[in-house]
This record gives sequence, structure tokens and C-alpha cells, in this order.
Amino acid sequence: MVTKTDAYPDVAIPPGEYLAEESKARHITQKELARRMGRPLNAINEIINGKKAITAETALHLEKAMPEIPARFWLNLESDYQLTRALLKQRAKVT
Repeated sequence: MVTKTDAYPDVAIPPGEYLAEESKARHITQKELARRMGRPLNAINEIINGKKAITAETALHLEKAMPEIPARFWLNLESDYQLTRALLKQRAKVT
């Protein structure tokens, strides 16, 4: 029998990994991304390294820096990441 939790992945991918890929594809360095977003370089680095979450405000700044990608996309990635982490933690407690 398939449960609702089976629909979730077995690994949580931080949204920063996608941000790093998109930045690289656009030839945008972390320093340039920080400049475009009006954010400190260390904040961008922490997001890319999975140490800092993407907030609604950050998502809007990302949309401004990369208009092809809507803010909602970044928030959805963060939400899915947090939900998957919580689910994996819950699964680990059950087994």
C-alpha cells in the first residue's frame, strides 16, 4: 500500500544547490549575485551552502536579480526542502 509520505523524495536538496546551478548557467558569480540583490556576499554564500533559508524577501531579491525565475519558485523550493527534511527526520524516528 502506498502512503502519502511515499510521495516525497528520500533526500532533501537545499535550494542553494539550484541557486548555484542557475547562477553558474548564467555566468553570475556569488559576488555579482550579491550586488544585484543588494545583499551581503556571506548571505548568498550561506544560502548556496545550505546554511541559510530562502525567505520571502530573499526570494523577491532573487527574482529581481534573475527575472526569468519567479520568487514563488524559490519559496516553493525552500518549502519543499523544509518539508522533506522534517519528513525524513520523522521517518528516522519511526525506524
